Amino acid sequence: MTSPTPDNNADPKVSNFLRQIIEKDIEQGTYASRRWAGSPGDAAHHATGQPDPAKIRTRFPPEPNGYLHVGHAKSICINFGLAKEYGGVCHLRFDDTNPEKEDTEYVNSIIDAVKWLGFDWAQLGDAAGSAAPYQASDYFDFMYRAAEALIEAGHAYVDEQSAEDMRANRGDFGKPGVDSPFRMRTVAENLARFREMKGGQLADGAAVLRAKIDMASPNINLRDPAIYRIRRATHHHTGDTWCIYPMYTFAHPIEDALEQITHSICTLEFEDQRPFYDWLMERLCECKLLAAPSPKQYEFARLNLTYVITSKRKLAQLVNEGKVSGWDDPRMPTIVGLRRRGYTPTSLRLFADRIGVTKSDSWIDYSTLEGCLREDLENKAHRGMAVLDPVKLVLTNWAEAFGSDGYTEACTQPALPHSAIAEGQTPPADRTFLIGKEVWIEREDFEEVPPKGYKRLFPGNVVRLKGGYVIECTGCARDAVGNVTEVHAKVITGTKSGTPGADSVKAKAAITWVSVADGVQAEVRLYDRLFAEAHPDAGGKDFLQSLNPDSLKVVTAYVEPSLAGAQPDQKFQFERFGYFVADRADHVAGAKPVFNRVTGLKDSWGK
Repeated sequence: MTSPTPDNNADPKVSNFLRQIIEKDIEQGTYASRRWAGSPGDAAHHATGQPDPAKIRTRFPPEPNGYLHVGHAKSICINFGLAKEYGGVCHLRFDDTNPEKEDTEYVNSIIDAVKWLGFDWAQLGDAAGSAAPYQASDYFDFMYRAAEALIEAGHAYVDEQSAEDMRANRGDFGKPGVDSPFRMRTVAENLARFREMKGGQLADGAAVLRAKIDMASPNINLRDPAIYRIRRATHHHTGDTWCIYPMYTFAHPIEDALEQITHSICTLEFEDQRPFYDWLMERLCECKLLAAPSPKQYEFARLNLTYVITSKRKLAQLVNEGKVSGWDDPRMPTIVGLRRRGYTPTSLRLFADRIGVTKSDSWIDYSTLEGCLREDLENKAHRGMAVLDPVKLVLTNWAEAFGSDGYTEACTQPALPHSAIAEGQTPPADRTFLIGKEVWIEREDFEEVPPKGYKRLFPGNVVRLKGGYVIECTGCARDAVGNVTEVHAKVITGTKSGTPGADSVKAKAAITWVSVADGVQAEVRLYDRLFAEAHPDAGGKDFLQSLNPDSLKVVTAYVEPSLAGAQPDQKFQFERFGYFVADRADHVAGAKPVFNRVTGLKDSWGK
């Protein structure tokens, strides 16, 4: 298995309960006797193989019924990261046991997301990208064999109660369940009826196969859970081969066992299902279909991130009701949305490392995620100047100073500050742009009557055009209703940045600008958090009422030429404003510049 090169800025690995479990298992040789036949299979299949070269096997098993979100990114980093750390393999497996909700579109998006995060699921010694993901649907034949084996051993029966009767007879936390009237059927009766289910002789919902465990168990999940149901639906992978499908709780441990998974890591909501997981593994080992040692399930706390929802149903609602532009809307917490917003694989891996792995639910502030991105981009994102709320600045003495109103001069600035360049690293080429009589500046950089402490442009004040000349403000022009249409200033010759006279005039501030001569108009999308409340769906409230009305503002801006030539998905730091990315869908280099704000230079939410 291959996975990303360790990040230079990643925090040192901190011990957690999963690492402690894995290290103990390796030390005690818990899984040292396992064999691997080169592909998933039953006990007889793996008995023909060699000792497993992987010290551990983990898996990431998404259901292909939607787009992955930031919580899945954490799970991906945990499972693939632990496998790499301990000389193991992580399997990508599609848990495709629910044909009505699954689609090839989601399969492809999941593969793309895992690869984008920097991970691969090839077996040890194989080339990266050489392995196809595993699919639960490839194991349907074995799952059916396993179901018949349980019936033959007296551990499963076909129940033909109505759904309502089954629900009522299951009991609740204060009342034990009631045995089904079909629970004492003979093995022969159950086998015959189950084969009729498989053969399509019973209607959808007419019967289910249930495990026979304990209807009085305090764990409701052990009260004879359903393990197979009738569902006439075309499967995206197996077509119409099957009209019965295994339930997730039955299929999942079998998938793990066939793939020789050692540590089946999932989130805490599956903790109550672990006794059934263990029960099923024990029964199938007794039937000799699987070999010990069986996989073990371990649960960790899911990601709870403020200002974010990760319910697939609610995310789909946002898309279907047009609250966002799609699954890849940059405000969405989906991996495709985060990618389009401008997040990097390194920043998400760093985030997963930084928040750690625990057994206790807690909330992570969204600013932690943004901080990881800033940390990644600080020494990578080339700088550039952009004016987001432009007003024209006219240097009224330009012709007097340089002989012509049409005269322009080249200015240079580093693409990265010297502090961002590592020792021995070749600095990137400087940015070059023009200065002329007219430039665009930020409207907020001029005040005719300045407030206390204001250091930018006002009549009589001196400032520097960053990378250019020092100028002295002389006033402004207004339209009929009093809006400022132009700011006026005089250029002070001999003060250009990088020349011997640069410091001859002391300026109290430096402002960003873009020349009218070579500045390029661009669409800039100022994205913010999708929700205005930290817990938008807390207490069952309508999360749509918490939508942030200012989560997107689109402005027409001017950017320097180095930005206009950006390639889609290229990240920049717009000086003074924060980090931006050339939109990977809509940006066209040199023809249609479109930039998304990823995050500001510092956390300013709510301040």
